[in-house]
Amino acid sequence: MIDSTILLIEDDASIRRLLQIALEASGFKVRHAVSGKEGKTEAAMHQPALVLLDLGLPDEDGQELLKALREWYTRPVIVVSARDEETEIVRALDNGANDYLTKPFRTGELLARIRAALRLAQPEISEPEKNYGSLCLDLSARMVRKNGDPVKLTSTEYALLALFVKNAGKVLTHSFILREVWGPGYIHHTEYPRVFVGQLRKKIEDDPNHPRFILTESGVGYRFMVD
Repeated sequence: MIDSTILLIEDDASIRRLLQIALEASGFKVRHAVSGKEGKTEAAMHQPALVLLDLGLPDEDGQELLKALREWYTRPVIVVSARDEETEIVRALDNGANDYLTKPFRTGELLARIRAALRLAQPEISEPEKNYGSLCLDLSARMVRKNGDPVKLTSTEYALLALFVKNAGKVLTHSFILREVWGPGYIHHTEYPRVFVGQLRKKIEDDPNHPRFILTESGVGYRFMVD
């Protein structure tokens, strides 16, 4: 891990103290922000390895902050929130969150999810550039281009696309995708592949409603097709 700094955007002082103790005991450095405005400033100035984001901030809704961060911040963001409605979870994933953990949470589980997100964000072993018509993937440089223009992907979107490319032509089941991208503890989070495949299609397909690359295998999973 190049940087071990985690930015905690949380206005509850007791939760901040709890998380700081747990994170520092695990070897992480911790920076704090108690509002959306402060969170954006901290993220821009210090470029943390990962952001832990509460949604109930005093000056703006965390969902809006998440969207603003995703305009330029490409490292992992994990939402830690008391909001446990599926619609809220899916919305956060749609807005670019890598993961979502509801309060109250177990510290050990949060640390495991942080480690998983940071592993996904690490550079790939050098691999040759792959070209599929308008889509070009340089896996060693973690670069994706469409019609020559860079495509901005979150670390989880990139990990999912890399998995598809490495298994081109094969049907990947929902459980396989969840295990490989998120880890074995996530096989019941069936909404994750659906949300992230939808996001990928918007970024790499000419017509996301009629995809050329990422095809749905009804009731089973997805297949990455190449000519």
